[in-house]
Amino acid sequence: MMAFMTAPQNILVLGGGVVGLNLALQLLKEGKSVTLCDDGNAPVSASYGNAGHIAIEQVEPLASLATVRSAWRRLFIRGGALSLPPQGIGAWLPFSLRLLAAAAPRPFKSGKVALSEVIAKAMPAWQRRVADLEATDLLREDGHFVVWETPESAAKGLRSWRATDTGTASFREVTEAEKLQLSSLIHRNSTVKVHGAIRFEGTAQIADTKRLLETLQQRFIERGGKLIKARADKLSITGDGAAVLLSDGDWRTADAIIVSAGMGSKDLMEQAGLKVPMISERGYHIQSHDHQWPQGLPPVVFEDRSMIVTGFESGLRAASFVEFTRAGTAPDPRKWARLRKHVGELGLPFGGQGQEWIGTRPTLPDYLPAIGRVASVKNLYYAFGHQHLGLTLAAITGEIVADMIRSGEGPKPFDLARFN
Repeated sequence: MMAFMTAPQNILVLGGGVVGLNLALQLLKEGKSVTLCDDGNAPVSASYGNAGHIAIEQVEPLASLATVRSAWRRLFIRGGALSLPPQGIGAWLPFSLRLLAAAAPRPFKSGKVALSEVIAKAMPAWQRRVADLEATDLLREDGHFVVWETPESAAKGLRSWRATDTGTASFREVTEAEKLQLSSLIHRNSTVKVHGAIRFEGTAQIADTKRLLETLQQRFIERGGKLIKARADKLSITGDGAAVLLSDGDWRTADAIIVSAGMGSKDLMEQAGLKVPMISERGYHIQSHDHQWPQGLPPVVFEDRSMIVTGFESGLRAASFVEFTRAGTAPDPRKWARLRKHVGELGLPFGGQGQEWIGTRPTLPDYLPAIGRVASVKNLYYAFGHQHLGLTLAAITGEIVADMIRSGEGPKPFDLARFN
């Protein structure tokens, strides 16, 4: 594509999560003057609270007929991870209808093509990013495990994964030594047994999400980026240009404004006249600093419980749940109780009750991200809505946005115009 004769040089990035930080660093690397606005609330963001899993195996959008068919079995009230709180029906019912439309064969097929192409580039992009950060130890390329607790679920789970496209990732049944190691995680007095397991190869984990965010921000400042500790409260369009009102009371504009503010992106973009049918999809975790998880063991997915357990430098984290509701709704303590029940029944080496966390994944109904520019506003761009793949796609999104700033053209499958 032909680059603009006057490509934007001064960039304002709204949102300092893992996506915003990656694209800000990439733009700095390309010689741009970059200012990043963030309210410093990283500990409650999905960028911090996720499972640390670089999930390049997830090339099939979750907006699928398979997801729709299995939804009733996955409901929280049936012991599953899917939660549809009654008080959130005004949010999740219209979202669900849009998801049903996106799950039809034709849109699912085109969505899978687009998602597969970008996920295939995700791991190389992360390899480039951690090298650029001079912190290659942040990326552990050791795959991950999926475990089943009954012969029936093991047989069914293995069949399901064999029928699933996993992109550039592959998997194999575990060796006897690996099965023994996984079995040793479960307390000998537990009635639970490991009846089957697979090991994915090609996937990875972040050694510690907190250190990743700190390192990204530190490098951004060291390399000349400007950080403003404020959130974007209002987006105003005057003529064909955009300006932003920050929570510190200042109005800001730039050659290019990039909205990458997670769930906050919805209000900002709708102020610019775009339709953004994004929902607050919440996840929960508990984390213990007192644990005996084997050092270096990759993440373990206990698929019968829809729970992933990850050992980080800062502690052992058990994460789960897909809760669709209105933004700002009070947490549901039953989710943390369920996680503790799972950990207790398994007898995992998890000390104490664990620190509780809840956070929001910004999710669009077709389970594809929103990356593009607003054609009618010369300086407005966006990159948000990465749902479960925010960490996975953060580094490659930075590179895509940098290319978009150079060329003026964004990736069409991820343009918000698809919802108009």
